[in-house]
Amino acid sequence: MDTDAQFMDYLKDVDHDFTGWDFSFITGTGRMQTQLLPWSYGSIAKTAIQQSKIMLDMGTGGGEFLSLLRPLPDHVYATEGYEPNVAIAKKRLEPLGVKVIEFIDDANLAFNNGQFDLILNQHESYSAIELRRISSSGGNIITQQVGGTDCYQINDKLGVPLNKEFQNWCLESALEELEASGFKIVESKEAFPVQRFYDIGALAYYLKAIPWQIPDFSIQGYMNELYNVHCMIKEKGYFDVNQHRFLIKAEAR
Repeated sequence: MDTDAQFMDYLKDVDHDFTGWDFSFITGTGRMQTQLLPWSYGSIAKTAIQQSKIMLDMGTGGGEFLSLLRPLPDHVYATEGYEPNVAIAKKRLEPLGVKVIEFIDDANLAFNNGQFDLILNQHESYSAIELRRISSSGGNIITQQVGGTDCYQINDKLGVPLNKEFQNWCLESALEELEASGFKIVESKEAFPVQRFYDIGALAYYLKAIPWQIPDFSIQGYMNELYNVHCMIKEKGYFDVNQHRFLIKAEAR
């Protein structure tokens, strides 16, 4: 197969259904692999859940992650802001006793003051002031965030600047916000693990699944740029980018 034919062949299956937050279509076959983080958000969350009476999982996606952390407290809520995931999350989580709520505004959540002794937030936006409002005194928040320089090499190769609104989103700025909003920082870490793509179809599938990386992404619109990355993968065997992740555990004062 010549290079051009191989390039087009890889791009044939990028419209495969993507639901919840499940990248197994490309990770399960090893077409995309990610370096491990130096911490386990799941282990930290599971320990905290065992000590919680009423908790919230923000940005639950399709509920995949939360459903694996059983046993859950008697009172569990989950929010999801991406409309296609809401029905998926309800189907998965409501049989477990979790109340799933769709939300739009981070700064106006439909919960009472001091309602939660634990708030989990994995890769979801938030308002630090609103988190403090709905946290009970002494309650914990645990968040793993995607930093503003996440996978910047993709943007470089496709000629698209990083989103200026989030470019400075990092551990330091998040800590400042939380402390100013009434939280005491208990633990914090930051890392830049490698994410590796082994074919151009895996990269295109990834970009279609996360439209915020390249907001106007389409194969036709970026054909030349994608082809250049394809040629690089052919020569090197892979295309590496650096994720940007940070973890914070904080206690409401």
